Amino acid sequence: MTSKQRAYLKGLAMNLTPVLQLGKSGVTPENTASVEEALEARELIKINVLQNCLEDPKEMAQMLSERTHSAVVQVIGKKIILYRPKKKGKPKIELP
Repeated sequence: MTSKQRAYLKGLAMNLTPVLQLGKSGVTPENTASVEEALEARELIKINVLQNCLEDPKEMAQMLSERTHSAVVQVIGKKIILYRPKKKGKPKIELP
């Protein structure tokens, strides 16, 4: 992913509301399945890491990215933004 594409996705993600919250249990198989479904439906998602979570958000983002075959767009504080184009059908988001 180029820096121009990443910047474009960051701009789109500004208005998104988090679709998932990760708590003290961290990244579980159930959370990974939820992220997988959300990526297939939306392509670009924002995840909120709660204050009671002891894991590092950057490590969690990397783990989710590897498990779902998606790209980490950005990690700011306790917010994670992931992107993956649709596997089936035409993608909703056209990258520059």
